[in-house]
Amino acid sequence: MKNQLIAHVKKKLDNSWDYPHWLVSHLKDTAEIAAEFAKKFKSENWGRLGGLSHDTGKATNKWQSYLKSKSGFDEDAHIEGKPGKINHSSPSAKLAEEIFGKCIGRILSYCIAGHHTGLPDWYPDDAGSQSALVNRLQNSDTKDIPDSIKNMLKSEPKPYLPFQFKKPLSLSLWVRMLFSCIVDADFLDTEKYMNEQNSALRGGYLGLEELLARFNTYMENKIKNTPKTDVNVIRQTILEDCRNAAVTNNTGIFSLNVPTGGGKTLSSLAFALEHAVKHKLDRIIYVIPYTSIIEQNADVFREVLGPEQVIEHHSNISENEYNVKSRLASENWDAPVIVTTSVQFFESLFSSKTSRCRKLHNIVKSVVILDEAQLIPVEYLNPILETLHLLSENYYVSIVISTATQPAFEERNNFKGFPKGSVREIIKNVPHLFESLKRVIVKCPSDWQAPDNWIKIAERVSTYNRVLCVVSDRKSCRVLYKLMPKGTFHLSALMCGQHRSDTISAIKQQLKSDETVRVISTQLVEAGVDLDFPVVYRALAGLDSIAQAAGRCNREGILTEKGKVIIFIPPRKAPPGILRKATETTEMMLKTGLENPLDYSNFNIFFSTLYSKINSLDKFKVIKKLTPDITDLAIQFRTAAMNFRIIDDSRQRSIIVPYHKGIDYIDELKKQGPNRGIMRKLQRYTVNIYTRDFGMLLQRQSIEEIFPDIFVLMTNEYDERKGLLLDDLPDDPELFLL
Repeated sequence: MKNQLIAHVKKKLDNSWDYPHWLVSHLKDTAEIAAEFAKKFKSENWGRLGGLSHDTGKATNKWQSYLKSKSGFDEDAHIEGKPGKINHSSPSAKLAEEIFGKCIGRILSYCIAGHHTGLPDWYPDDAGSQSALVNRLQNSDTKDIPDSIKNMLKSEPKPYLPFQFKKPLSLSLWVRMLFSCIVDADFLDTEKYMNEQNSALRGGYLGLEELLARFNTYMENKIKNTPKTDVNVIRQTILEDCRNAAVTNNTGIFSLNVPTGGGKTLSSLAFALEHAVKHKLDRIIYVIPYTSIIEQNADVFREVLGPEQVIEHHSNISENEYNVKSRLASENWDAPVIVTTSVQFFESLFSSKTSRCRKLHNIVKSVVILDEAQLIPVEYLNPILETLHLLSENYYVSIVISTATQPAFEERNNFKGFPKGSVREIIKNVPHLFESLKRVIVKCPSDWQAPDNWIKIAERVSTYNRVLCVVSDRKSCRVLYKLMPKGTFHLSALMCGQHRSDTISAIKQQLKSDETVRVISTQLVEAGVDLDFPVVYRALAGLDSIAQAAGRCNREGILTEKGKVIIFIPPRKAPPGILRKATETTEMMLKTGLENPLDYSNFNIFFSTLYSKINSLDKFKVIKKLTPDITDLAIQFRTAAMNFRIIDDSRQRSIIVPYHKGIDYIDELKKQGPNRGIMRKLQRYTVNIYTRDFGMLLQRQSIEEIFPDIFVLMTNEYDERKGLLLDDLPDDPELFLL
């Protein structure tokens, strides 16, 4: 027993040593878990080999001595040479190549070498980093790994490739999926030994059949108690179309083309549940661009399906909103319904980090709803669309592109999108639906050459008692807000998440009364925020933004006359880049005198034209970095992941603001120091600002660094109505928010 190889050791509560986690048992158990995960995409034997190989480097005398000495498990153990962490993953990776050959072994070696530190690059970076896989394999040896371990691997049959890798990203995505299976299996088997309580909490969710039954019961009651207005009758038709399409279509790529206010949230859930049950899929993943919509939609899903069945995974959810079970499920998305952000979902698909990749295998056999899909960042559009198509083609994922402004994602001249004809429409008669849900009249500027000034705009907006005005940048929002009557609401990303949520709740509550409600907002109000005004002013912007703003006008269709959407030309141009190009494209289209700017057929023209103006739909060459060469199967996983950053951390900083409970949380932080719980709570009380503004606040001593890289704003610099006070704002567009 003493000479058996050990993988992990732990102490009991009484400080005595527990029974060790034996290495061979850990390898075999991890292999079986990984094989079960990988079986879902025809890679069972690959998962088994990866699990069986991942910790073989722990079998050396040097590593066994290190483990026993470091832990104190064996006081007689000692390490020859310099003390420090012993690398076990590199010898494990090299052994896989020696036994299984260059092709199979190289694929496995990426996963094995990175199972703690993340998928490596093959080539070193410009600084000559020794973490590159080629260096790690060259600098490792396997001579001290016992023959018993080597023979265990040699007895395994060589696996076959599960499918052809025709597209540039197909191999790298598959390797990342294998990596996900191996690292999650490793973590789960280790957790079962190290933390039995947490391990026992995993799983135990209801099946999707039961959730569909809950949904049906909820909808029956809702329909009984809902007034039979014209809009609600149309919503019922949309719901039925979703149910029918779910069961009559095989898995694949779908578009849910429904005008704003058409009830997409519940109808898309109906499609997802019916489709998942029909095709024996495992889960539903909602991908949403803004946290304000996530919170709103997740509340609906919890009400329908039960709070314990829905997992929110984004940085704005606080620790006290997690219980242990939901926190564990957010680590690997092992739950029936996941609600997450575009940033979390897409960055994970291209990540090299173990913590982010761990959940990828649970995207397999799922329904992925891309809500407000028009907001997918264009500088990453080519790698994103190729990856989504691969998920559909090889991993049994049904993708639903859900938006009122369908982007032009199918391939055409000079655009590598989804294969032509591969996107199936869920709604039976889209033109009729858009005509039936036409609830507004759009008024365009009479003179395209004459911008309005803010004073005139404020005067016009103020003539209405119930009005929403949307502008394209935070500075314009602040300037216009200052000119509005007292009591006007302000919404922008310079307000922390909790502040925005509180303000939106207050607006909704006031709209239920007879009080005056005027709101000045940036475009964060457009994507799915459930507000309803008789009049909406919109600064000239992309046609999709105008349509989304129009979705906050006469949303329920209860006005005796159609709502008014008034487009104006602001004194400030739209921020440079994609927003300005979208604005220019819209202006070009509107000048032709479109009879109905919001007609669904206009959006294909708008997006096709817009995408043709973008310099690159793969700005950071992600596809090139992830396309393997033939000679070495060289893939630059880590570099590609670093370049695929929807939020550029180098251009922004986060600061904690003293808004309401944030004041108490800041005090708690100062007393206790940073820990997972308090930092989670404070996510709701942070504001992201550009580095230039951060430097300005730092220079005037408006922020204080209370712990390394944790900055807090002074109380008098945060306003209860406007949020963070800045004298000067950059011209950059709104940031995507986690």
